[in-house]
Amino acid sequence: MVSIGSLYFVPWVLVKAWIVPLPGTVQEQLNEAIDHGFDGIIVYVDQAGKPPELYAAGWHDRENKIPAYPQALFKIASITKLYVAVAVAKLVKDQRLSLDTTLAEYFPELADRIENADRITLRMMVPHRSGIPNFVAHPDYWTNPPKNKQETLEYALDLPADFEPGEDSGYSNTNYMLISDLIDKTQGYPHQEYIKKEILTPLELDHTFGSLSEVNIDSVMSGYYVGVEEDFKTEDTGLMLATAEDVGIFLRALNDGSVFNEGEQEIYSSIYGYEHAGLLVGYQSIAKYDKDIDTVVIQFNNTTNFDGYNWNLAEIFYNRIVKIVRRKKKKNQ
Repeated sequence: MVSIGSLYFVPWVLVKAWIVPLPGTVQEQLNEAIDHGFDGIIVYVDQAGKPPELYAAGWHDRENKIPAYPQALFKIASITKLYVAVAVAKLVKDQRLSLDTTLAEYFPELADRIENADRITLRMMVPHRSGIPNFVAHPDYWTNPPKNKQETLEYALDLPADFEPGEDSGYSNTNYMLISDLIDKTQGYPHQEYIKKEILTPLELDHTFGSLSEVNIDSVMSGYYVGVEEDFKTEDTGLMLATAEDVGIFLRALNDGSVFNEGEQEIYSSIYGYEHAGLLVGYQSIAKYDKDIDTVVIQFNNTTNFDGYNWNLAEIFYNRIVKIVRRKKKKNQ
């Protein structure tokens, strides 16, 4: 419950976006998001028993005045972790990986460079319970950005652990960089290929890609940082790109279990969750399933800052979209 007093600490624009009456349609809500300063937004709604609905507003490419369209590719950032966690569950079921093998056993070369490597297990890394520092938290990460994966990893090495393994939870991108490398090492080929073979192809997700090098750059929605003219879509982060529809199909399959073979879902449920959000410079994404209305909603927006304002605004609009869907469903019952 938010008290009147606490509202003094929240920017009025956020309060207004939160308290104004809901519009009549999802499209109207997207238009309001543009009015609040987002350059572009895409939403996918999948209600069980109904054809999926796709919406867009604002700009796909602000400089070239190309309107946003629902089929655009988007950098899904940390939503990628859901796919990697599913891959881990499949490899554990196939006995290619063990959840209880330590980081030091998997990567002996890191045994002296990551504190507690001899006690950190894969079971701890997947749900961010390892205590391994997050490379993005290093003070030099933003002022001297790494040029490759090894330089990125260096920002998490030779540092004190954030906490004792398994004793706490702390989000760390370093966990998933190492897990991805582990899949590469185990399979003898890139983890993106394994994800494509075991997840994307069976679900017919033809508009999901492992890296920017695989796609037509013009089909990627532009990404913007508040106050900066640069378009960030050409920066290859090594994370996945997908359409909102493809992410929605995957999330439905994750939640109904159809992405799993026998015995895999039990493993997955023990190590990771069923929804996610993502944030990169220029790209914010939210992917959730609401069980009470049996509905998947995916939201992409391409305007960010890192002071929390735009993220909070994106969450407000996402929650309002879900409320609109819920209200409409209730009316039709």
